[in-house]
Amino acid sequence: MPMETLAIAAAGGHTLEGSLEMPTGLVRGAAVFAHCFTCTKQSKAAISVSRALARQGIACLRFDFTGLGRSEGDFGRAGFAADIADLVSVAEILTARFDSQLLLIGHSLGGAAVLAAAHELGSKTVAAVATIGAPSDVPHVLHIIKGDHEAIKRDGEGPVTIGGQTFSVSREFLERTESVDLLELVKQLRLPYLALHSPTDEIVGVEHASALFGAAYHPKSFVSLAGADHLLTNAADAEFAASMIASWAHRYLPLRADWPMPEDGVVVQTGHGKFGTEVHTVSHRFVADEPRSFGGDDTGPTPYDLLLAALGTCTAMTMKMYADRKQWPMDGTRIHLTHERNHAEDCGHVLAAEEEAMPAQALYRAIELIGDDLTDDQRQRIIEIADKCPVHRTLEGHLHIHTETAG
Repeated sequence: MPMETLAIAAAGGHTLEGSLEMPTGLVRGAAVFAHCFTCTKQSKAAISVSRALARQGIACLRFDFTGLGRSEGDFGRAGFAADIADLVSVAEILTARFDSQLLLIGHSLGGAAVLAAAHELGSKTVAAVATIGAPSDVPHVLHIIKGDHEAIKRDGEGPVTIGGQTFSVSREFLERTESVDLLELVKQLRLPYLALHSPTDEIVGVEHASALFGAAYHPKSFVSLAGADHLLTNAADAEFAASMIASWAHRYLPLRADWPMPEDGVVVQTGHGKFGTEVHTVSHRFVADEPRSFGGDDTGPTPYDLLLAALGTCTAMTMKMYADRKQWPMDGTRIHLTHERNHAEDCGHVLAAEEEAMPAQALYRAIELIGDDLTDDQRQRIIEIADKCPVHRTLEGHLHIHTETAG
């Protein structure tokens, strides 16, 4: 997927670094992903969810909280309040860029942070909130901070170990974490909420999901990540969570009114990435792209794929219609189509002088008829009718393409 690196000004005056995953087609909405405690925007969950959303047309920004990853600032003095402030700063950037409400997604303590930030930002900015393995009480995270908390409170600062890493945290960090009443904030939240949690989560037990779900108002949904660990280290678990969030988000990030919806024909509009292109018919939308070997993102069929698909689908429909009309026992067909061409040469001809002739090209179509009860004569006649499909006739006929400037 196309990805942009963003530098975001935090409330404390330092800079946060984010990775904005963009759809290859048009953008239907935007989302923010908040990573887990002491993780970074490079966690499996952050990457999987943000890219899954981008494939669904939702731009997603994953960023490093203050003092983590490639973001500036002092993690040891930041605390939960700073995480909320970071999210507010990021949300303002995305809202201004995409002019739409946002989907907020948070993993572990990041989930608690997006719930608190959503309360502060309100429904004008936030469309919906999703959490993965979030604690229902923020002080719960303190039990994974190994260190002398009382000494830190007495002395004002001290060393701790979190997930095998050593940090220096301040008295303010601990006190700000202890003072948060997340369930009270969730009770006041009036936004669609999706909770994803593993019943086998050994870091944040599933009872936390029950508490958050019970406190939230409808519309609310729950997805069990059975068998997954807290960090979603198994790629399949991360992908499952991502697909659930992406599907759920469609209900709360509706299509933009200004997306082209033709009354007839097809509208094609440039998207993002190098070749990403949005295709709109009267009732369908999809993305066309090029394979990675040609510099694309491989997020959709290529133009030649679509050409072959047009011939193949029209052939299949024509043969089925004919067999049905004759009441012949044809169960279906399988057609393999290929295009004989040199892609590099084709591109070269596009860039070459206009008068240079294009090389001869050919389409190959291998048709398999499905139906054991068809006679040889019936099979022969159905194959003959394949050449009479409308797209076949268009491609072999005297086709003229007329181009004019619109708008």
